[in-house]
Amino acid sequence: MPASKLQISATYQKWRKIKDQIARYCVVAGGLGVIVAIVLIFFYLMYVVYPLFVSAEAHELHQYKVPEVSAGKTLFLTSEEQNEVGVRFTNQGKAVFFAVDSGKVLKTESIGVPAGASITSFAVGSASKGFVVYGLDNGGVIVVRHKYGITYPNNKRLITPQLEFPLGTQAQQIDPQGQAIIYIAFRSNESGTTFVAKTADERVLLTSFFKEESLFADDESMERTDVTLDISAKNLEYLLLDKEQRNLYLATHDGDLSLFDISDKQQPVLIQHTHILNVGEQLNSLVFLTGELSLLAGDNKGFVSQWSLVRDAMNHYSLQKLRVFKISDLPVIAIDAEQRRKGFVTVDAEGVVGVYHSTAERQLLKVKVTSAAPELLVIAPRANAFMLEDNQGMIQVWSVKNEHPEVSIKSIWQEVWYESYPQPAYIWQSSSSSNDFEPKYSLTPLVFGTLKAAFYAMLLAVPLAIMGAIYTAYFMAAPLRRVVKPSIEIMEALPTVILGFLAGLWLAPFIEEHLMSVFSILLVLPVAVLLFAFTWQLLPEKLRLKVPDGYDAALLIPVIFLATLFAYSISAPLEDWLFNGSIIVWFNNELGIGYDQRNSLVVGIAMGFAVIPTIFSITEDAIFSVPKHLTVGSLALGATPWQTMTKVVLLTASPGIFSAVMIGLGRAVGETMIVLMATGNTPVMDLSVFQGMRTLSANIAVEMPESEVDSTHYRVLFLAALVLFSFTFVFNTLAELIRQRLRDKYSSL
Repeated sequence: MPASKLQISATYQKWRKIKDQIARYCVVAGGLGVIVAIVLIFFYLMYVVYPLFVSAEAHELHQYKVPEVSAGKTLFLTSEEQNEVGVRFTNQGKAVFFAVDSGKVLKTESIGVPAGASITSFAVGSASKGFVVYGLDNGGVIVVRHKYGITYPNNKRLITPQLEFPLGTQAQQIDPQGQAIIYIAFRSNESGTTFVAKTADERVLLTSFFKEESLFADDESMERTDVTLDISAKNLEYLLLDKEQRNLYLATHDGDLSLFDISDKQQPVLIQHTHILNVGEQLNSLVFLTGELSLLAGDNKGFVSQWSLVRDAMNHYSLQKLRVFKISDLPVIAIDAEQRRKGFVTVDAEGVVGVYHSTAERQLLKVKVTSAAPELLVIAPRANAFMLEDNQGMIQVWSVKNEHPEVSIKSIWQEVWYESYPQPAYIWQSSSSSNDFEPKYSLTPLVFGTLKAAFYAMLLAVPLAIMGAIYTAYFMAAPLRRVVKPSIEIMEALPTVILGFLAGLWLAPFIEEHLMSVFSILLVLPVAVLLFAFTWQLLPEKLRLKVPDGYDAALLIPVIFLATLFAYSISAPLEDWLFNGSIIVWFNNELGIGYDQRNSLVVGIAMGFAVIPTIFSITEDAIFSVPKHLTVGSLALGATPWQTMTKVVLLTASPGIFSAVMIGLGRAVGETMIVLMATGNTPVMDLSVFQGMRTLSANIAVEMPESEVDSTHYRVLFLAALVLFSFTFVFNTLAELIRQRLRDKYSSL
């Protein structure tokens, strides 16, 4: 060989080696890049989700003497929205406004107790709206509202406290007999005002003021009703009236509780009389939870129980105990509920403050605040601080960091008994227009919906795709295969949003209208194919040999078409004959099975159509790639083509077939647009093929644009993404391990 050619050959081989090395490093870098990207995604999801499970933190901010002790003993202690100005209402009828950070007195105002009268009771009308009420020894009451004006002189926030008297500065006479008001409850809204009072002679009075508009004038007049409740008031110590002025709760120190429906103020109705404590326990505190659908009862044994109105099957309401919190071994001295979440704070006899969340059934914090005996405890409107007053005249101010109390392992994965629900349930309901809403963050119905959608999709796709791939790769003629395989693979190019659009707007109404036709096709089509195959075997061999090998399937096209037409034509008569004209109504009336237009059947068909090309293509390649010497050797030994297929080809191709199924499952689990558009997106747990579902991916797509960044809702959606990521990662890892074992087992064939 000439030297020049040897030199060219050496240069070519050297350059080829360089390109091999470059390709090798690129492949390695690409693989490592994919691994790094997956790891980074996982850790980012963990970074966003982690704060959900962090416990609350509390730090002492300030400690000082009770402001203006000479104004009297504190009956109620609270602060405004910014937690900069506090107020204490005293037993001398004074409102002392002070700086929360220092205790400096800002203003002291009097509520104007009439001369000769004295204060005998006090109650908070609405902590969020600032209403309080004083009861007097002459049967009168004074309603006061503390408000805070905010201005910005010189670009600095200035909060100005003030008192208002919504019903006037003069006391309202509640008891015409002039008996002292021992206990009082009060509520007011746009429609009217209601008082409930226990008098010194042990009567329970219900007094209401409501607006009455004239039909022919613009003026309004206040109408008053007075009713004496038919109940023994001897030991009553707790009077609670909800904000709708509909339900009245009366309780004794021993835990006997009576519930009245006072929707009709002139005819109150006793709904229930029950005992909310165990024998030997005594009631130390009874307050509303936010939203006022539940009561929190603290006792002398250190327990706090939550009671809520629950409607039974007969549409009757009754109080049910939803859950119990073990607070301490000592008596619970005070409870205060958050104003915007279903959380609450407690303090026991030793001054240990605990922070809890009712729905999550979660203790978030426990910290000893004072060594003295606690008397009053209040949490700030934004739940970012609390104030505690003890019997030594000291006020403790603590900050609280408690960002995501609504989430716990139980609230995410287990059944939770939500307010007003008849029993514990798995529910996803993340938002509402009201702060009284109880967030429901159960991921269980979303995981269930994800698996349900994937199951029905795979139920349709796996048999069709694998059987079709077997026939195409092994039995079909090569010219026909070159047409069929690309035709099926091109289906994968269809955007899933188009499939979802067609499924939601065309397929779902079509199936609802022709459900009997769908069932008829499922029954008629297999029978028609089997009958045709049987008939084909009976035809003369000379006629059958005219069809070339591998083209047999083409004969089934008209059979399938005609069988479908036949099934469609007989569906209406069958529906009239068997199901009285409507199979959907029959299912509902006879079997109790409801039908949603966008249901699992629609999702299974649409998503199965999307998954079929993936499973078919990989399976067909795996079967077609089986070495020819294996199939030829099997046939040479006398095995039939079908025996060769089942005993040799499928076993050899099983790793590839298994991978195809797993990849198809992964796509079905992660599919978003089809389930988003083809289902009702209702997070229900129902195995019925006629009911819809909500999947993890669809839920993220729907709710992520509406969630507030770094909110609990936002982070729970990332938790859903982490669950979906982990699910696919674990399944793919297990699939790869199984595939490798199958490959090692059958590689010797």
